[in-house]
Amino acid sequence: MIAELGLALLWIAAALACLSLVAGTLYLRGGQKDLAALVRPASVAQGVLTAAAFGLLIALFVRSDMSVELVARNSNSLKPMLFKVAGAWGNHEGSMLLWLTILGISGALVAIFERRLREDTLIATLAAQAALSLGFFAFLIFSSNPFNRLPVAPPDGQGLNPLLQDPGLAFHPPTLYVGYVGLSVAFSFAVGALITREIGPAFARAMRPWVLGSWIFLTLGITAGSYWAYYELGWGGWWFWDPVENVSLIPWLAGAALLHSVAVTATRNALRAWTVMLAVIGFSMSMVGTFIVRSGLLTSVHSFAVDPERGTFLLALMAIYIGGALTLFALRAGTVAEGKKFALLSREGSLVINNLLLTTILALVLLGTLYPIVAEAMGEKISVGPPYYNKVAGPLALILCLVMVAGPLLAWRKDDGRKLRSRLPMAAFAGALVLVLLVIFGGKVGILPLLGMSVAGVVAVASLAPLWGRNLRRTPLPTWGMVIAHFGVAVTLAGMGAESAFIKERLVAAAPGETVRVGDFDVLFKGVQPVAGPNYTAIEGTLIATSGGGSHVLKPESRMFPGLMGTAPTETNEAALLTRPGGQLYVVLGQPVPGADGAADRYQLRLWWKPLVWWIWLGGGLIALGAALSMLGRAQLLALWRARRARKDEGRWK
Repeated sequence: MIAELGLALLWIAAALACLSLVAGTLYLRGGQKDLAALVRPASVAQGVLTAAAFGLLIALFVRSDMSVELVARNSNSLKPMLFKVAGAWGNHEGSMLLWLTILGISGALVAIFERRLREDTLIATLAAQAALSLGFFAFLIFSSNPFNRLPVAPPDGQGLNPLLQDPGLAFHPPTLYVGYVGLSVAFSFAVGALITREIGPAFARAMRPWVLGSWIFLTLGITAGSYWAYYELGWGGWWFWDPVENVSLIPWLAGAALLHSVAVTATRNALRAWTVMLAVIGFSMSMVGTFIVRSGLLTSVHSFAVDPERGTFLLALMAIYIGGALTLFALRAGTVAEGKKFALLSREGSLVINNLLLTTILALVLLGTLYPIVAEAMGEKISVGPPYYNKVAGPLALILCLVMVAGPLLAWRKDDGRKLRSRLPMAAFAGALVLVLLVIFGGKVGILPLLGMSVAGVVAVASLAPLWGRNLRRTPLPTWGMVIAHFGVAVTLAGMGAESAFIKERLVAAAPGETVRVGDFDVLFKGVQPVAGPNYTAIEGTLIATSGGGSHVLKPESRMFPGLMGTAPTETNEAALLTRPGGQLYVVLGQPVPGADGAADRYQLRLWWKPLVWWIWLGGGLIALGAALSMLGRAQLLALWRARRARKDEGRWK
């Protein structure tokens, strides 16, 4: 009964999306107020019903209802409750329902809270959001029904992919999806503004919190996903340049460019065409990522589907939405004025350079991601890995960081460069000092890590420059947010450079009682013992790491998940991490090595010392925190403006 109710709610929500689209379109063509009055409540109801359907899907997983095909394929009665709940979106159909739920809730929130746009632009925006929802409702109901029943319920389910049985599954996909789908609102705002020709500061101010919010969640989702892969996969890396990793980075790059562009449009009434185009590109890149992950083009733990028919359906949606938006932009391009003029040496000028660099990096990453897929479709196997991305995107990213910190020191419209000349020398000195110290004491360091850590020194000092000479207690929150976010970039850059330059690795076959030296640690291998988890068995190693007089116990595991309902058993490695101020000790327990009598007397151990590696994720957190403070500050400013306006209106009535 729950599954049937969930499917019925999806059908009703789809009908409401159709109502919003039709009523909004007819209103825009004829101006009937009674039709406009239908769009807001229909958008709200659609969001509520979709969320209710997703809640029912979670209930099916919690109850382990094996009569539902999705539950039988992705859950098991023995799974811990956290993974039963998270398993609802740890698959193709459930994750698409989560995507659609966030899409519907976003439209509902716009309908409830947005008051800054003209009525016709708001209706056009909600109609565009409904059009997006309608396509994904069709995809979900006709191609990926999450509530499909089995003719005969199996006694138990196949269980979730063991690599996904981690708390990261509860956090990473939802935050990433909020970021992806949040960009749909910016897309709908852009389409709505193009339809009604209202492209100016009001449109940008309405869009900005959505862009900022989605970018915050994208930052958190990518940061969490990087750390999850780092400790779960057991290979010790924090970024693999996997195509599925790349398709999360590409919308983030587009969102970063859009974030800066929409700020200029909102405050200075400039870069209007940039803002509209980047809003279209941002969500378009989210859809490209969805297509790549779900089309069957890739075989990866990250990918959900291997069904070409679903890929064809998504390709058709991409053609309709992206093609339609770009066509509309082309038709309206002549009416989208760039707004007020500005000099190259100005804050607007620096943001234009910033956006050019971001979009260039985006294009290079997209090319490296898609080219092997296209080549394979043509019968040729080509691999594009870290060397390509490091060579083509790395230098541009470093230049981008330097431009990023120079921008806030420039005035709007036109600048004489006085502030740059007075404040950047200290930052340049910091970068030069880091460079000299690394050359003298760092040993053999690659050119890219060397430049990365030097630029990190420049960015760290320059990011604080907007606070110099200010009363810190009266400094606005958006300024604090910008400073913290830019400082977070420096922290992440320093962590990437240090880990790449100074990593130490040992791969040994150790017997109990042997000691391995890695970095500044002496690691004693005590032995192994069997352990039993809630739904797995494991061999757990015990190691004692000693450095500087302190000892720490590490317990890496080699886990075996039993095969369920005809599936093969799966083995995974659970790394042990020791985090110190200077970095992380990372240990993986490998396979046993048989001795002369055939018994296992040694075990493979892989150990890394990774200097400052945890700074990478600390920096990601600081970037998200800075963006959140900026968003909070903008909300405070908006509340003050509304209060002041209300007082003026009250005085006028008196």
